[in-house]
Amino acid sequence: MNYWLVKSEPSSYSWSQMQKDKISPWDGVRNYQARNNLRNMKLGDVAFFYHSNQEKAIKGLIKVVKEYYPDHTDESGRFDMVDFEYVSSLERSISLAEIKQNENLQDIALVKQSRLSVMPISANEYNLIMALSKA
Repeated sequence: MNYWLVKSEPSSYSWSQMQKDKISPWDGVRNYQARNNLRNMKLGDVAFFYHSNQEKAIKGLIKVVKEYYPDHTDESGRFDMVDFEYVSSLERSISLAEIKQNENLQDIALVKQSRLSVMPISANEYNLIMALSKA
């Protein structure tokens, strides 16, 4: 299993909406590196759902339930999407500030490539963030 982090602005698609929808397509990605990350996702892979822009915090977990397929919102035909299913909320949200302050998370893509909307997370980073959420 692989781990990921996907970003969404709460005004576009919020964590509370994901909780209500239970399953949702992840469309609208228009960056080639992010698209390639979507293409690398496999069924059952887990992703952190991150509120970008205003809150800047990891809210919960979602998992891949449909691997990449053409994004219906892309007229060019170059971009894809996956479907995610709600898994659970974190016991407490983990802010970007908290991640930046943690010396063991200095190499996380969220810090190194802050504008990327779909990024891989190492198993070690995943486990550390999960532990932080329970602290």
